Amino acid sequence: MPHNPQPLTTDLLLHAYASGYFPMADSADDPGYFWVYPEYRGVIPLDRFHLPRSLAKTVRNGSFRVHVDRDFAAVIAACAEPSRDPLSQRRNTWINAVIRNAYTELHRKGFAHSVECYDDEDRLVGGLYGVRLNGAFFGESMFSRATDASKVALVHLVARLRMGGFVLLDTQFITSHLARFGAEEIRRAEYLERLGEALDVTADFGRMPLDATPANVLAALSERIVHG
Repeated sequence: MPHNPQPLTTDLLLHAYASGYFPMADSADDPGYFWVYPEYRGVIPLDRFHLPRSLAKTVRNGSFRVHVDRDFAAVIAACAEPSRDPLSQRRNTWINAVIRNAYTELHRKGFAHSVECYDDEDRLVGGLYGVRLNGAFFGESMFSRATDASKVALVHLVARLRMGGFVLLDTQFITSHLARFGAEEIRRAEYLERLGEALDVTADFGRMPLDATPANVLAALSERIVHG
């Protein structure tokens, strides 16, 4: 893919997301990046999120300790490693140094967040990260080193977005595994319409407590969403 000559600044990233674009690189060693503007976009409708019964049990049992923004750098580094996780969008990483640095700066400015799962020995075993812009959250990548860890992180993310008043969860692309949670593919025109509506929404990523319990998470997923 042809590389974009512009430095990947936080302002450029936010403008791109607000316009329906996102960046990728060809590999971890790629010195540049290119813009992606898919004809079809993956989204998870927050009001129709499907939580499989077995996964709900895993969440309820507190199999992992889940934190938000505890170690964003470690999450994006783990996502940049080659992955065998079936939820991963690509087997070979598209996250290079340019993208890692740009998103780390976005996180420092409060526009990028991570959801992390830790085991009983306090080891990071799964998680995801993405970008927040008004009422939209753009999921970027996820990883898993333990069974269901990335899935639990996704459940916690959806609960947080629902409680915070978000209206759009963008998954970029769709996989059979994401489809299990209710993900669907929509055309670009419909996506841009939903994006425009989301950008007019004031949402709060921190409305759910950082130390939310499994009961808090499951309650947020069962509540009926009412948008003002």
